[in-house]
Amino acid sequence: MRRPKNATFAPDCSACPRLVDFLATARQAYPDYFCAPVPAFGDAKPDLLVVGLAPGLHGANRTGRPFTGDFAGVLLYETLHQFGYADQPVSVAADDGLKLIGCRITNAVKCVPPANKPEPGEITRCNGFLKAEIAALPARTRLLALGQIAHSAVLKAHGVKLRAYPFGHGAVHELPDGRRLYDSYHCSRYNTQTRRLTPDMFKAVFAKIKSEME
Repeated sequence: MRRPKNATFAPDCSACPRLVDFLATARQAYPDYFCAPVPAFGDAKPDLLVVGLAPGLHGANRTGRPFTGDFAGVLLYETLHQFGYADQPVSVAADDGLKLIGCRITNAVKCVPPANKPEPGEITRCNGFLKAEIAALPARTRLLALGQIAHSAVLKAHGVKLRAYPFGHGAVHELPDGRRLYDSYHCSRYNTQTRRLTPDMFKAVFAKIKSEME
């Protein structure tokens, strides 16, 4: 099986048997869906890289674009638009014309996992892609992790100890390579409906990022 090791994105990656099987099942159930590893989307040389968890079954796995067509993308794209990172506030399909401005979006795991829960080994195997993505970014690029798993994946890509950089909503971390990592709770349906993450809380993180870039 093909395994990513500090490699550029591979649309035919088959490193995770469970995810490969789940994609095959999804293709049969939803023949019109993208159902493949989902590539990053946006500016190739961004000021901000947003790192999510993994494609949603009926979101990015359907459309082929991160956070597009699912509930988690509603607040994300609305906020990106408000802060000048997107030219539209709504993302419904990969061909809807939306463009990111100085921003790029990727996921810690590129393939949709069952129940939206990747296993530790899957996160580790996919980390080579994230490491390569981050290494290709300009030194000025800030990183925003949406949730604990994305936060840990960014730290793993940097080869640093997780306990040295504890996750916390609104936390900011100075990484050894000079990059700055910002944390936010994930903008999932569960977090927003339970008010663990409110729109104001989410937008405050972006406001902090913007203010520190100026």
